[in-house]
Amino acid sequence: MTEVTRLFDFPYYQLENKPNASALVTKYNGKWTPTSTQEYINKANAVSRALLRLGVNKNDKIAVISTTNRTEWNIMDIGILQVGAQNIPIYPTISAEDYEYVLNHSESIYCFVSDVEVLEKVKKVKAKTKIKEIYSFNHIEGCKHYSELFELGKDESNQPEVESRKDAVKPSDLATIIYTSGTTGKPKGVMLSHWNITSNALDSSPRVPLIKGENRILSFLPICHIFERVLIYVYQYAGTSIYFAESIDKIGDNAKEIKPNLMSVVPRLLEKVFDKIMLKGEELTGIKKGLFFWAVKLGEKWKPYGANGAWYEFQLKIANKLIFNKWREALGGELGTMVSGSAALQPRLTRIFGAAKMQIMEGYGLTETSPVVSVGMYKDKLFKVGAVGKPIRNVEVKIAEDGEILIKGPNVMMGYYKDPEKTASVMSGDYFHTGDKGEIDQDGFLKITGRKKEMFKTSGGKYVIPPLLENDMKQSLFIEQIMVIGEGEKMPAAIIQPNFDFIRDWIDHKQNGVGKSNEDIANSEIVINRIQKEIDKYNKHFGKWEQIKRFELTPNIWSIDGGHLTPTMKMKRDVIKGIYQDLYDKIYR
Repeated sequence: MTEVTRLFDFPYYQLENKPNASALVTKYNGKWTPTSTQEYINKANAVSRALLRLGVNKNDKIAVISTTNRTEWNIMDIGILQVGAQNIPIYPTISAEDYEYVLNHSESIYCFVSDVEVLEKVKKVKAKTKIKEIYSFNHIEGCKHYSELFELGKDESNQPEVESRKDAVKPSDLATIIYTSGTTGKPKGVMLSHWNITSNALDSSPRVPLIKGENRILSFLPICHIFERVLIYVYQYAGTSIYFAESIDKIGDNAKEIKPNLMSVVPRLLEKVFDKIMLKGEELTGIKKGLFFWAVKLGEKWKPYGANGAWYEFQLKIANKLIFNKWREALGGELGTMVSGSAALQPRLTRIFGAAKMQIMEGYGLTETSPVVSVGMYKDKLFKVGAVGKPIRNVEVKIAEDGEILIKGPNVMMGYYKDPEKTASVMSGDYFHTGDKGEIDQDGFLKITGRKKEMFKTSGGKYVIPPLLENDMKQSLFIEQIMVIGEGEKMPAAIIQPNFDFIRDWIDHKQNGVGKSNEDIANSEIVINRIQKEIDKYNKHFGKWEQIKRFELTPNIWSIDGGHLTPTMKMKRDVIKGIYQDLYDKIYR
């Protein structure tokens, strides 16, 4: 029996316990194409044999950059790790300069890319790196195709050498360096061992509601990020079929085609899905519109485990039959669970999707903790709205005197690559300092209360925790993004990106004479006054000293490409402040 102690043990474990004819499924030329567990392993072994023939040694670094998740990524992952080399995943959306930094800092010698766009960025900087050759997953003229490795690895005469390389890999060996997108400065290279990630996948598995070999998963969050990557290993361990979405824009279409039972999400995506649903609701008329908003209002009051009593559950049954079943159909009709991570989730969304029988299990973790620290689970009463579940087994959570969350366990990173000083600055003995603040309630549930660095003091000496305000305000359909500012200033204020799509629809229904371009909307007195009403409504939830006193609207959409957001959709606060320095000055000067 394969004992799973290293990352490449997962597919072999699957082959022995739950071999799957559709282990990994990617859409090529409009057709879902399955790869079986056996084929997955055969191709990974061919890649390993080819890498040996290319002279890849133990601890060499190989970069993999893919715009979407796909079968090839996983084959390369196993093929690289089996020979004792390290897989260096890189976010596709970062700049060519950041590619150069990561490729050089990691000393990568080969690079695998998904498409022309990524290839062009790598080619720009290749001469300034140690990259010997670039291979592509797509067929691109003038670039070697990754299938050349299967040709090179066809001759199995060096398979015994692959086996001896595999045997030499210890669970404590370095498996990957993940460069965190970081909201400030150059990316940090987080070193994770085989056991860091493997133990985290094994210890998280009991929290994921999977029936071995019988589930369909839709995967679309970037696999280069540790959150999705560890889940991919969890899914492989359970023997499920993993379908890779074509793109973030096609999630709805892909979900209808494959009818997933489970997928992972980030709050930003759920907010967008919910906004679209609400826009459709606004377009309804008469009794249909009344029923729609009755169901939403009912959903906002949802509590798990039937805590609202029989009359509420009876009404909910009707709401599910008339309204919420259409929401489920839009996502394939069989989606029972979504796992949410990377940022705080609005409790309102947890309630509404929970009422609609698409439960959101919120989790908490960091790249440095491989990543899962805690996660909710509906069964065994391990779920609570507004909490990120209870810590998983073998992971210890301690709250420091100043409220900071400290983590100890086999999932805590080996350290930052080539940066012992930075590593020492975040460790106290075996405890990793997360930089997040939190509390553990009387039932043992972990709650995140803010980010140590994001908390600030006004000039009056009062503390303000921006994420608490931002999360509340983002419940407004008029607000797409909001960043609370005011460190060292006399009052908190906000820079807001309006929800342009919703406001355009609102203008159609409610207002004449308001222009519909982003510029028109951001400068419209009518829109500004309407958003002021929203701010006033949510301000009531906070103390006088932390309420938003002024705000300014931005005419552009905050995006990863625009530099406003990290690849995991977190706000780059310093960058946003820099981009809108004029608005900041308008508020305070």
